[in-house]
Amino acid sequence: MIEPKASLWQRWIIQPILKQLTQGVSPTKIAQAISYGITLGVFPILGSNTLLTLLVGVPLQLNQPILQVFKTLTYPVQWVMLLGFYRAGEWLFNAPHVSIHIPTMIKRFFAEPGPFFKDYGMTALYGITVWCLLAPIAGWLIYLITKYLVEKLASLRNQRAPLASP
Repeated sequence: MIEPKASLWQRWIIQPILKQLTQGVSPTKIAQAISYGITLGVFPILGSNTLLTLLVGVPLQLNQPILQVFKTLTYPVQWVMLLGFYRAGEWLFNAPHVSIHIPTMIKRFFAEPGPFFKDYGMTALYGITVWCLLAPIAGWLIYLITKYLVEKLASLRNQRAPLASP
């Protein structure tokens, strides 16, 4: 009997998590890695996430492959939320709006780093502040949800494991 080809979701998410479970990684540690990966993945400074996940993940002994995969999966979400963090920070601090046009900002960053930081530095700090306020709550909620799902996945794997052996 030919098995159907696994979907991308199964190949890139479910199967690696199952592999980690079979190698002795607990559902709690997997859920922590997923939660930190997603939460740190939306940090409002482009290009900082990999270093940030390493700085947090190594001391907490989080599963690096899972942490990095979920950080990477949230990259499009980071782009969507970036402006929201900055605007919410401007609102929180009652600061004037700064024009945010990413291609122009990147070009300006490499051409004139000093003036770039002068013009955009406070806006970035405002966005980081908003992220710092929201990240603990979001991270905790993501952890609770993923812990439940990973435990469910582990129990399903354990139920099917005896059936697979001859």
